[in-house]
Amino acid sequence: MTGYYITGYCIIRNNEASVNGKPVFSAHGKNTREFFTDLYKFLDSDYPKFHKMDNLCKLGFLSSELILKKNGVRTIFSGSDTGVILANSSSSLDTDRMHQVTIINRAAYFPSPAVFVYTLPNIVIGEICIRNKITGEGSFFIQEKLNPVFLTDYIRCLLDCEIINRCIAGWLQVDGDDCDAMMCLIEKTDKPISGFVNFEPSVIRDIYNLRI
Repeated sequence: MTGYYITGYCIIRNNEASVNGKPVFSAHGKNTREFFTDLYKFLDSDYPKFHKMDNLCKLGFLSSELILKKNGVRTIFSGSDTGVILANSSSSLDTDRMHQVTIINRAAYFPSPAVFVYTLPNIVIGEICIRNKITGEGSFFIQEKLNPVFLTDYIRCLLDCEIINRCIAGWLQVDGDDCDAMMCLIEKTDKPISGFVNFEPSVIRDIYNLRI
């Protein structure tokens, strides 16, 4: 019988990153931008566009790299059968603040297109899709807090309707030097593999609440 399974997950918070419950990287004493740069170098991702991204996009990019890399090799999930479904509670507020600084004073008006382009939260989905050549369903929801029931119901509907066969999904929150990410890879398969866990709200909740 076909089932839906979480085949990989990661957590990034408190300047630490873990994959499948195991710590893989830490860089304490750094600000958010420095930590992201150090983690990017650790992952050896070789994607120069990373340095032009805002912090929300960097967090999403790094999270996706963590769950798609196994034994140092990136898993290739591309095309229309892969979706990206994300959520947070503050949209692109972290970048919106930077943009506001550039336009608040009409006497010193200097808006930057490089900043303005990131004042939409779904741009992080675009960055992940460009990196992985994904053309499937993409949605970014704004919620007060992570809602595991909504997340699983929405993604299960996409899988049930065969709109996608796998999904990169999770919670991405950035506010200054405070970042919080939980990302999972969900796959549809009729052959359960040892070590995979069922895609259920309680499992999503447990993963998100892991301490690293």
